[in-house]
Amino acid sequence: MACSLSELIGLAIVALLLFSMSNRVQYYSKMFIFIFSALVAAVFPIPIMLHRPKDWRNALIPAWCIVKVGEFLGLTFEIQGIENINQKEGSVVLVNHQSAIDLIVLGKLWPIIGRPTQIAKKELFYLMPFSLACYLWGTIFINRQNHKSALDTINKQSKAVSERKSNILFFPEGTRNQSETLLPFKKGPFHVAIQSQCVVQPIVVSRYTHLDSKRKIFGRGKTVIKILPAVKTEGLDKTNIDSLLTNVQNIMQENFEKLNDEVAASSNMKYY
Repeated sequence: MACSLSELIGLAIVALLLFSMSNRVQYYSKMFIFIFSALVAAVFPIPIMLHRPKDWRNALIPAWCIVKVGEFLGLTFEIQGIENINQKEGSVVLVNHQSAIDLIVLGKLWPIIGRPTQIAKKELFYLMPFSLACYLWGTIFINRQNHKSALDTINKQSKAVSERKSNILFFPEGTRNQSETLLPFKKGPFHVAIQSQCVVQPIVVSRYTHLDSKRKIFGRGKTVIKILPAVKTEGLDKTNIDSLLTNVQNIMQENFEKLNDEVAASSNMKYY
């Protein structure tokens, strides 16, 4: 049956609307695939995890899966500076926080950091059964609304760093940030580092130039994870927290900017 002129015009308009919405549709489709796959990857191995609760090795299967999901979506991650990892002692590991896609960063780091555990906001504890999986691989949930409670919980982990040589991962900015400047760091991680006299292990992740939550862009791209030399805290006390925080943030900001420039130059990309 032949289409009338008005029908053709209508179809053309619909096609143009779909084309103009392609970025938005692609963004939400890929983000749904990523989040759903992450939940499945975390929950599916729970029966295995129950045999060794609160063991960091329980996250190895989910970590491998989430990295593969990222590759399927066109996201590649390269790690630099593996030689800077502190293998003999516990540490406080700091990573800049950009997006839910940071789960892939954790997936890449988890097998190589050694004896890792993670700090997460208490709200995630109620996201069952995902929170059960997190608990089973040793995630520490804190109440960020109650500063004293959060600090008490974090400080208790100093024993884990000292006695079990654990490596506790923090997002020191406390929230997601896709700008070129890191947000002010929280003091919690530095309390742990000084109290346990362990090193601070800074890690910077280049900007997700292929991901823009405001413009709803989710493209293919390469991200570099750079592990920086550890910062010692031996001999420091609580009076040195501010200076330690400032020093580490400056180190991470400087290397974050350099890394972004290097990645942009190597891929001939411009930042959004």
